Amino acid sequence: MAKQVWRGGNMLYPLPAVMVSCANAAGEKNIVTVAWAGTVCTNPPMLSISLRPERHSYGIIRESGEFVVNLVTARLQRACDWCGVRSGRDFDKWKECRLTPAPASSLELAPIIAESPVSLECAVRDVLELGSHHLFIADVRAVQVEEDLLDARGRLDLARANLTAYSHGEYFELGRRLGSFGYSVRKRAPRGRGRR
Repeated sequence: MAKQVWRGGNMLYPLPAVMVSCANAAGEKNIVTVAWAGTVCTNPPMLSISLRPERHSYGIIRESGEFVVNLVTARLQRACDWCGVRSGRDFDKWKECRLTPAPASSLELAPIIAESPVSLECAVRDVLELGSHHLFIADVRAVQVEEDLLDARGRLDLARANLTAYSHGEYFELGRRLGSFGYSVRKRAPRGRGRR
């Protein structure tokens, strides 16, 4: 196949488009949509988000040192997009999107979005000022999970959440499962075993 060579750019897709909720000591709460979010470390559990310094939430997070990453479902997708194109300087995003701030279990200021099925409570560990965006590296202090997403054994079944992804300017609902981690090397049970 023929390929073109383009100059360097961010073409790492798809990504989770998440709603990051934050608050400061003065009681100002906001939500910012972030598509540049990712896992940093398993032990200790850490993640990162990248924000432009001119975003309204940037100053709130920088001041408070905490935020919550709220996963987005198909039902929340419109609110996710709206929170990404409107500024908290001009709108109360909670009110406009009919979202409910609820207490985080491990943070002092930042609320979770009650309507999100999974909320990761984060404390900022470091901020790297990289250029157009600053990278917030954070410890995941706690995770709140909707009980309806737990199977009979208490394991999280995220496939039932109808999560969405962002890819090159468009949102997509996640759907068909193609396999689970390690399926390409897993040994298959011999044919005929277990049938009687």
